Amino acid sequence: MELELLPHRLTICKVPSVKDIRTDAGFYFVGRTDAEISLVCRTEDAPAAAGARDDGWRAFRVRGPLDFSLTGILSELSGILARSGIGIFAVSTYDTDYILVKEENRERAAEALSGAGHAIS
Repeated sequence: MELELLPHRLTICKVPSVKDIRTDAGFYFVGRTDAEISLVCRTEDAPAAAGARDDGWRAFRVRGPLDFSLTGILSELSGILARSGIGIFAVSTYDTDYILVKEENRERAAEALSGAGHAIS
């Protein structure tokens, strides 16, 4: 599998309203449930109104698009990282999957993933 390390530093946060999200930002992911609104965005785009927030994330993007019939992609990647003691935050879009790791684990994550045969660009 081919992965791409994105150049952005990312923040994961909770926002009180979707109105607080910069929808013109170049990269963001919103998850909304009946209990919360979560946002993943470039750190410089994180809204001031964010409640809980966690800075210092980096993302590996699985080169896609991926067909919906494919199975086990997140399971494999997260398993490799779990065996290396690296926690993740995962998000998926229509075309592909993203695995976020803390900045301090970025190099170890890249080594673990490439050591398992995945190409990283």
